[in-house]
Formats: sequence, structure tokens, C-alpha cells
Amino acid sequence: MGLDDRKLAVLRAIVEDYVSTQEPVGSKALVERHQLGVSPATVRNDMAVLEEEGYIRQPHTSAGRVPTDRGYRLFVDRLSRVKPLSPAERRAIERFLVGAVDLDDVVHRTVRLLAQLTRQVAVVQYPSLARSSVRHLELVPISTTRLMLVMIADTGRVEQRLVELPGPVPADDVTDLRRLVNEKLAGARLSDTPPLVQALVEEVPAELRPAMTTLSTVLLETLVERHEERIALAGTANLTRGGLLDFQGSLRPILEALEEEVVLLKLIGETEPSTTRVLIGDENEFDNLRAASVVSTGYGPGSTIVGGLGVLGPTRMDYPGNIATVRAVARYVGELLAQN
Repeated sequence: MGLDDRKLAVLRAIVEDYVSTQEPVGSKALVERHQLGVSPATVRNDMAVLEEEGYIRQPHTSAGRVPTDRGYRLFVDRLSRVKPLSPAERRAIERFLVGAVDLDDVVHRTVRLLAQLTRQVAVVQYPSLARSSVRHLELVPISTTRLMLVMIADTGRVEQRLVELPGPVPADDVTDLRRLVNEKLAGARLSDTPPLVQALVEEVPAELRPAMTTLSTVLLETLVERHEERIALAGTANLTRGGLLDFQGSLRPILEALEEEVVLLKLIGETEPSTTRVLIGDENEFDNLRAASVVSTGYGPGSTIVGGLGVLGPTRMDYPGNIATVRAVARYVGELLAQN
């Protein structure tokens, strides 16, 4: 790819103008709006090369050009400087998230905030139990033969299960069971718990073994079996902003894709730590999303990633602004989870 700095500057100007005006961009407008330091004829030549190389195209018969998916990709990889958030935006994020009362509240505030700040569709994955650790296990006696098992994960997720015991268990034995399971399992990653649960059954005193055997079955179901991953969505109405032409005339395929949780999880739930992933147009593996772009990142306490979040919108989106917002919101959510 032999684009020199001047042609890259022209491409950047075309992307920025098209994103802000939603109109195809002509050489005359570029020269007037940007300090390119060259004549309109030179800009026209550069645009011809960019078009030949597949970075811009001419829609219909208008004089202007618009970026292609390939042009946006080059812009994101080489040209976009991530816009720093303004102090007001940072304060808004902090204020909006800091009042959250529990994990559900954190997720719902986060997804609404992302949609408001980016004016795109926002998607947030609930912290995945597969990536979580046990913070505490509580056993609550309901009767002499029934317990409520409550598992609290380090991400704030709470799972509850009823345990039907094989016979009456005295309150003191319940206290011992609670202490033993917490000594063995507190702090362990959920994915590492099966051998620990097995060891519990073998190590407990003989009189606790029948109750622990029953409890271990419920523990394994709670800690290990794949839980349905949950997703929160906000800002679907933002798809209608700027007309439907961004989506090749129809929003229906996009809306259908947004209803598929498995699609959304694939889009935002597989992001590596501390990286921001940008999928543009045809880079999306789902046919229904070929007219859209997705900006996503992982979030979690410290360097642990427990879920993904991101935004989806037309390929003609403000990539630098959306990348900065997605990163900042992910960082704040991670800090919140670390404090809990």
C-alpha cells in the first residue's frame, strides 16, 4: 500500500467530513475546510488514487466521495487519534456510575450511559460466572432438612439454590458445613472448584458426609455448570439517526441480529484485556451486520476481564470519540467492581 502522508491526510479529511456532515465530500470543500496546503487539482488527483485503491467511492452520480469499509479501516488503524474525553464527560461518567446500588444497577446504568454518550446502540455483557471467583458461600437453614445455598461471586453476581438434605441436620452442623465450604472455596475461580468440592466430601467428618455429599451436588451445579450469559442493550432508537441509508435501506436485519444474544456475545464478549476491538462493515461475520461497525472492549476489576461492553452503529461513526468513550466507561466499571 503506497499511500504517502498527503493522501492519508486527504483520506482523514474525507472521513471526518463525511462523519460530521453525512454528505459525500468534494475536493473543493476539502480545500476550503482543511489546511491541506495543496491546490484543488492536487486533491482531485489524490482522491482519484484513493478511489482506485478502494479507500473511497463515488455514490450515485454526486460529485463527492464517501469512505469505503477499507478506508474506515485504514483511518482507524493509522489515522485516528483517540479523542480525549472532556472533563465534563469524565465527571458525567463518574457521577452516573457511582450511585449504583448493586450489579444489576451497574450494568443498566453502564449501558444507558454508553448509548447516551455515543448516540449508538450500546451492549453490555453481565460479568461472566465462568471468569469469576467465589467471594463467599452462605448456607441459610430453612428447616432441619432444607438449606438455601447463596453463592456471591467477586463480581457481585449472586446465585441461589435450594438444598434438600437427606435427613435432619442440627444448626451446629450447618455452621460447620458453612465454615468448611468457605475455607475450601472462598477465593477460588469457579472453573477451578470441581476437585475442591470433591475433596470436601472426602475430608469432612463422617457425621457430616451425607449432608456434604448432597450439598456438593448443588455446589457443582451452582459453581460449574454453564450459566446463561446475560446481555443488556440500550439505544436501539439511535439506529434511526441520520436516516436509513447507512444501513442500505433497511434496519430490519440489524434489529433481528440485535435480538440474538449469541450474536451480541460474539461481538462484545470475546475481547482481550486492555485492547479495543473495532469491526467495520464486512469484517463482521454476521451477514445482518455487514452495514454496521462495532467498537468493543473487555472490563473487570484490575487486570481481570469478566465481561465485554461496546457500541454498534453505522460504519459512518465517530470512531475516535466512540473508542475513547468505550475505553473510559470500561475503566470506570472495572474500578467500581474492584471496590465492591
